[in-house]
Amino acid sequence: MTEASDKAIELTIVVPTFCERENIDPLLKLVNEALEGIAWEIVFVDDNSSDATAQRVWEIGRHDCRVRCLKRVGRRGLSSACIEGMLSSGAPYFAVMDADLQHDPALLPNMLKKLREGNADLVVASRYMPGGSVGEWDAGRVRASDYATRMARLITRQPVSDPMSGYFMLRREVFETALPNLSSLGFKILLDLIASSPVPLRMTEVPLKFGSRLSGQSKLSNKVVWEFILLLGDKLVGRYIPVRFLAFGVVGATGAGVHFAVLGALFKGLSLPFSVGQGAAVVAAMTYNFTINNLLTYSDVSLKGRRWWRGLVSFLAICGIGAIANVGIAAFLFERHEPWPVAAIAGIFVGSVWNYAVTSRYTWKV
Repeated sequence: MTEASDKAIELTIVVPTFCERENIDPLLKLVNEALEGIAWEIVFVDDNSSDATAQRVWEIGRHDCRVRCLKRVGRRGLSSACIEGMLSSGAPYFAVMDADLQHDPALLPNMLKKLREGNADLVVASRYMPGGSVGEWDAGRVRASDYATRMARLITRQPVSDPMSGYFMLRREVFETALPNLSSLGFKILLDLIASSPVPLRMTEVPLKFGSRLSGQSKLSNKVVWEFILLLGDKLVGRYIPVRFLAFGVVGATGAGVHFAVLGALFKGLSLPFSVGQGAAVVAAMTYNFTINNLLTYSDVSLKGRRWWRGLVSFLAICGIGAIANVGIAAFLFERHEPWPVAAIAGIFVGSVWNYAVTSRYTWKV
């Protein structure tokens, strides 16, 4: 790579990484070739990769001040990584791209040119406009992407052919204006930005031919799909009710099924006393709720190792208090001649709000 320029940084490229060590050097070579004559920097935001991705970036950064790394420990998520990367820079323009070389760095100069001309706030590298392609995707992934794109248009409120793209460039003002409304959920930061902007954005697109992955594995998983659903939910109803609370409630409802399954197995199946079966069912359901919430509702701050066990104890203690509050509120209202369904629902609501609010703060520290 060439020596760093003394000019003020015009463009910051934010690259979220997780186990991408083998991709760092090839990507930097291509970026350096594409942006010759432009004052740029690149910020890798690494979610504590086990393959020493951050260490490789730091090694390069010792000799080239344009290359930086933010290493995050204890939290994950592509959207939040992009947000932190942009917040770390004072550049007037930001680009976001992946590290796996499926996003062609040769598009960067043209994207920057369109922003410099002043006719666009956001430039999207689109796989679905004429000249673009999804590369070597199989038919199943193409159908899934098409369906997700259709769902995304429910919240964009603006015409864009590829709202799910992970490769785009924007003005700093666009990011700062949208920042208070960003949910930082999931992996589609572009969709979050468009949906969070308080004013319509002037958008333009350039064709992207999706390349082959150089190294590493795709991040697409069932958890990613769940996070996408959370993002949609946040943008559709988040102004009225926290989407994590909705997810927490859904998990709690399925936990009720676990409760009755355990109770039935012990009380009816093994003929144990009802109180024994009920107690075991409560613990089993709470443990299930904690495990699923840790995996899905709080996937960006999920607890592991010893922290998982401490979190479980905290969750059981807090939800135990919530159960007492549930019963107490319901009994209080029933004694005052409220219909029993109303009393029961009130107790459930109070207990659920307590469980969500307090475990968010003390178990997952959100």
